[in-house]
Amino acid sequence: MRLDVLDNGYPRRTKLLFALIRLVSRQPVPDAARIVFYRPDFYGDRAKEFTHEAMRGPSDWSVADRELMAAYVSKVNESSFCVGAHSATSRLAYQDGPRVAAVLADLESAPVEEPLRSTLRMLGKLTREGTVTADDMRVVLSAGASPQQVEDALAVCAAFNITDRLADAFGFEVLSPEGFEAGARYLLKRGYR
Repeated sequence: MRLDVLDNGYPRRTKLLFALIRLVSRQPVPDAARIVFYRPDFYGDRAKEFTHEAMRGPSDWSVADRELMAAYVSKVNESSFCVGAHSATSRLAYQDGPRVAAVLADLESAPVEEPLRSTLRMLGKLTREGTVTADDMRVVLSAGASPQQVEDALAVCAAFNITDRLADAFGFEVLSPEGFEAGARYLLKRGYR
């Protein structure tokens, strides 16, 4: 159920900003952006900072890899908006749409390196079951991921498990392919701030 707050819960100044964004971009303001303006003191400012650090902070994972992680976690959570947004961003970052599609269709046969495949497997288990074991971590490490890469991947997983649930709870509208593409260009240029 879409909550009315996403359409009407803003002060006049924010509504004017949304109108300007729509005028310039020729796309509606995505609900993921709208929600950070709803309660910036409670959720928005903190979420933007945490997500930006997870997705664009220093890491041995590329931006494309982290966007793919976000899309994969969102697929496990069945969050249509987030799958669309982050698969579009990952496709653009990799410049390889078939690779992203292959991972989302069947991780085991997808053309990705083993450290990434093993990490995605672990993130999928954590998302589905809410827990991972020391043995799960050993598998990821033995596949070639570093302890820091595991930590970075867990930050992406945490950010998108929260965002996916908000997307579903607030009934985020799924954008057109053009809307997702515009959002992907924005995310790659500006990040999550």
